[in-house]
Amino acid sequence: MTAVRAIRGAIQVDRDEASLIVADTGTLLVEIMGRNGLVADDIISLFFTMTPDLASGFPAVAARELGLVDVPLMCATEIAVPNALSRVVRVLAHVNTDLSRGDVEHVYLRGAGRLRPDLAAGPRQSRQRQSRGGSSLSA
Repeated sequence: MTAVRAIRGAIQVDRDEASLIVADTGTLLVEIMGRNGLVADDIISLFFTMTPDLASGFPAVAARELGLVDVPLMCATEIAVPNALSRVVRVLAHVNTDLSRGDVEHVYLRGAGRLRPDLAAGPRQSRQRQSRGGSSLSA
């Protein structure tokens, strides 16, 4: 049965540069969609945050470049916690999926794996699902 689920993800970028923020965010989104068998029509909304040391670009641009032109997007700045991991883009994706809450794969790439080492081990398995009329994304 299809349900609304929330999927978390994060990626650490090398430096505060708009092109890197967009490229790495695109990598993160493609990985989230691939691991969870999602197509564009499954995505309800995407909420992005960046650590305060990233200010050169909007991560939402990556979603638009991947063709998510009718998905509501929001960007915000993470709270400035002393000694927190730097240069991190996070996303909270609300999606329609047949996956149970326990089967959803949250994705933490590069240095962001330190945020949730229990979830950063990599894909459990490749999930392929028939599209419900939506398009899939490519990096």
